[in-house]
Amino acid sequence: MTLPHALSGLGEIAGDYDILLCDVWGVIHNGRESWPEACEALARFNRDHGHVVLISNSPRPASDVVAQLDGLNVPRDSWKAFVTSGDATRMELARRAPGPAWIIGPERDAPLYEGLGLQPASGAGDAAFLSVTGLLDDTTETPEDYRERLTPAAEAGLELICANPDRIVQRGDQIIYCGGAVADLYESLGGRVIMAGKPYGPIYALAMAEAERLLGRPADRSRVLCIGDGVVTDVLGANEQALDCLFIAQGIHGDAAKGPDGRLDPARAADLLKAETAYARYAALDLKW
Repeated sequence: MTLPHALSGLGEIAGDYDILLCDVWGVIHNGRESWPEACEALARFNRDHGHVVLISNSPRPASDVVAQLDGLNVPRDSWKAFVTSGDATRMELARRAPGPAWIIGPERDAPLYEGLGLQPASGAGDAAFLSVTGLLDDTTETPEDYRERLTPAAEAGLELICANPDRIVQRGDQIIYCGGAVADLYESLGGRVIMAGKPYGPIYALAMAEAERLLGRPADRSRVLCIGDGVVTDVLGANEQALDCLFIAQGIHGDAAKGPDGRLDPARAADLLKAETAYARYAALDLKW
């Protein structure tokens, strides 16, 4: 397997690209604080080279997540457009309205459903499908807490629409489960899962439409770089779209990609990718210029 090229910083390759499709959680913030060097690298690319489109597996519409970025002190000049899994998932939900839908997830994700006309269901018995944004309490629960509740839905053949394909994210110094982990459980029970976020095509179609709006012309896909820390979401998504990728190999991966000297070891980064049959052209421990 070809090893990813270890980057000293984004500036090393910035001139090769017009568009960055950049992941959010795990690259520019950890849910508790933003990382100034990453934000500055994106702002500098915006200023001197091209356009940054943030592409997130947040289950909420992008318009609702901007306030979170502002609250984490992510500068507005570090991005020019923003698309989320929530944006892409709303199209799937709209096709299934009025449902009824058995909705699972925290109250903060309610904006996903606004204006869609979905009728609520109380459980598998009166639902046409399930919609999952995440765990009700991701600070204490695990996907296993949902096995008993989801089994009847899987046995009934109900589709599960997962609005956040991420399995885990790092919040501060804690690893928490996301909607994708619940979707994995549902599939293990024999249920069918539909996703529109990374690594699936619908969210990339939205992101490329934003890129072409910013460019004012069709995008040259050889000059589009994806950046992300999720192997099964960001990296595989880039691979499926035949786009170059910069793999951020720290965060949820801990020290697995570090060598004895504390620096990125391309062979260890490649092992993380190889486990999911993924490939990245570049790798770095974190995003900086």
